[in-house]
Amino acid sequence: MTAPFGAVALLLVPLAVGSDTPLLRELGPGVYWLVVLLFGVLVTMRQGATDGPAQVAVLDLAGVTVGMRIGGRALANTVVLLVFEAALVPVAVALYDLDLAHWNWWLPLFPLVAVGLGTLGALVDALTDGLAARTAIGPLLAVPLAVPLLLAAAQVPDAARYGRPPWPWLLLALTTDLAVVLAAVVTARHLQEGG
Repeated sequence: MTAPFGAVALLLVPLAVGSDTPLLRELGPGVYWLVVLLFGVLVTMRQGATDGPAQVAVLDLAGVTVGMRIGGRALANTVVLLVFEAALVPVAVALYDLDLAHWNWWLPLFPLVAVGLGTLGALVDALTDGLAARTAIGPLLAVPLAVPLLLAAAQVPDAARYGRPPWPWLLLALTTDLAVVLAAVVTARHLQEGG
């Protein structure tokens, strides 16, 4: 459901900037990853909004712990985000005339960003569970924490294009993923004790 809105968001920048192809090529990777970040957070928060008290009670009776729920939700979010990223690539290539000469550096970015955003969405979803304004508070918590992922994803194509090694930016994305996973593990323990 969110992929068409992401495609429309990608379309808005060329409409605003005009047909300046060199400028669009320059803006393209950053705009693509910004759309993935913003709509990705919404996708991950939407996944958890469907769980009502009855579903949570059934999971509790089945012996599913908070950690298992966060892990399962993170895995599901990651798969959904990978599909979302893949759906937007052709749109971004068509609208921004992206240079695909260094496409091999984009390949590790897709799973790194998806894992980071998916786990972050699952974590924020667990933290905001039961709050009346969770759909408003969740993205406000998740987006600032996802900024290192956006920074890394936007810089990898630039580094590759200018002949610099993109490894530091990939390492930043990996470090962010590990920090989010560690935070989810620690938080799951505390949520389990509190529940």
